[in-house]
Amino acid sequence: MSASSQAFPRSNGPVAVAGAGISGLSAAYTLRQAGIDVVVVDPRPRAGGVMETTRLAGCLVEGGPDSYLAQKPWATALIRKLGMEQELIGSNDERRKTFIVRDGRLVPMPDGLLMMVPTRILPMVGTRLLGWPTKIRMGLELLRGKPVDGRNIDVSVAEFFRDHYGQEAVDYLAEPLLAGVYGGDPERMSASSVLGRFVELERKHGSLSLGVLRERKAAAGKHPAGPIFRSLREGMGSLVERLVAAIGPERLLLGQSVVALEPQHEGFHVQLEMGAIQASQVILAMPAYAAAALIAPLEAEAAGLLERIPYNSSATVALVYDASQLPRPPEGFGFLVPRRERQTLVAATYVQNKFPHRTPDDKVLLRCFVGRAAEENELLRNDQRLVEAVLGDLRRLTGLSAQPREQAVFRWPRAMAQYEVGHAGLVAEVRQRLATIPGLHVAGNAFEGIGIPDCVRLGTQCAEAAIRASGPD
Repeated sequence: MSASSQAFPRSNGPVAVAGAGISGLSAAYTLRQAGIDVVVVDPRPRAGGVMETTRLAGCLVEGGPDSYLAQKPWATALIRKLGMEQELIGSNDERRKTFIVRDGRLVPMPDGLLMMVPTRILPMVGTRLLGWPTKIRMGLELLRGKPVDGRNIDVSVAEFFRDHYGQEAVDYLAEPLLAGVYGGDPERMSASSVLGRFVELERKHGSLSLGVLRERKAAAGKHPAGPIFRSLREGMGSLVERLVAAIGPERLLLGQSVVALEPQHEGFHVQLEMGAIQASQVILAMPAYAAAALIAPLEAEAAGLLERIPYNSSATVALVYDASQLPRPPEGFGFLVPRRERQTLVAATYVQNKFPHRTPDDKVLLRCFVGRAAEENELLRNDQRLVEAVLGDLRRLTGLSAQPREQAVFRWPRAMAQYEVGHAGLVAEVRQRLATIPGLHVAGNAFEGIGIPDCVRLGTQCAEAAIRASGPD
C-alpha cells in the first residue's frame, strides 16, 4: 500500500493509528468494527510490538510476554470478539511454584502470598526466605489499625511496602516480584500507580494482610476459580495475526515512521518518511518519548511531561535443551533473582511446566529474562556474550552446566515504561492538556497499565473516543 496525500480525502480521511503494538492494533480493530477506516503506521517491519512468537527446535517460543493476568478481563474480551475463544488456554497451576534466590540458593516462595502480601501464618513461619524479625512484623501486621487520614500522597513502592513489612520483605519479595514486570527500581516506582489495589486496601483496612483476607471472603463464590495466567494455544503472536487479518493487512504501513503532525480544519496532515496521509483523527499508540516528539510543536508542555516518563530496556533469552541433558526435571514455574543476588539474570521460566503443550516431551525450554543490563552493559549488547552471562547465572544458581541445543535472543530497547512517584498526576495533566487538541488521542503502556490487558483497554478506549468524535454517519 502506498502512502500519499491523495490516497485519502481530506474531509473524510481515515483515523491514523501510529503504532502497531497491541494498543494500536486494539484501537484499529475497534474502529474497523464500527465501520471507520483506519491506517496503521509503524517503523518496525512487523506488527505486534513486543508480542512475538516463533518456534525453536520444535518448541513454541515467546520473545515477549508469554501470557496475561486472567483476572483482568479486557484481553479475554478481545480474544472472544475475534472468535478465538477455543484457542484460550490457562497456565498449569498444579505445578505453579516459584522460587526466589536467597544467599545463592533457590528458596520456594511460601504459600499464601497474594503477589507480595502474606495471608497465611504457618507457611511464613516455616520459610527460609525471610528472617524472624520480618516474620514477627508480618504477624503484627494483622493487628495494624486503619489509618486516621489514609495515605493521601503518592510514595514509592519500597516506602509503602517497607512501612508494612520491613526492608527485608522489600528486598526478597517486592523487588524481585516487580522486577520481571517493570524492570524498575522500587525506590522510584509509584505505589499508587503500580500497587493501586493495595493502596486502596490500606485506606480501607490499614493492614494489607487483613484487607486481602476480607476481600477474599467477600468475593468467595462470586467468581469461579481459574488459572492465574491465560494465553493462546499458538502463542500471543497468534492474537497479533488475527488482529491484522481483521483490520486488513492493506491498512498497515510497516517500516515507516510518522515524522510530523499538522492539525488542519478537518483533521490532520500526517507526514510520513515517504509521503503523507490526510487523517480525520490520530491515535498515538507509541512510547511516550516518541509521542512527545510529535506533540511538541502542538503542545510543548504536554510533550515535556511525556518526556519525563522513563523507559527501561530488556531482553529475553530462550534456551532449548534435550531433557536428557538435565540431571533432574526442573521444578515449578521458575525463579526470580532479587537485586541483592543478581548478576545478569532477573528471572527464568520453565515453559514445559507452565504451558506443557509448548514443548515436545523430550525438550526443556527456559525463557530467561534480563533487565536493563542487556543494553546498559556494553559487553551484553553482544548476543553471544549475553547468552554466556545467562548460562553462567544458571550454572551458579541451579547447577545446570549443559550447553543448550538451540538458543535465541529477543531484545526490547526502551520498551518498559516506568511509573515513578507522581506518575498518576503527570498522566492526568498530559490528558488535560491534550484535550485542547481535538481528534488527538494517546494510548500505550506509558499511562495506566503496562500489561497486555491494560494496553488493550487503553487502545479500545481511544478508539471509542474517536468513534464518539466522529459523530453520526
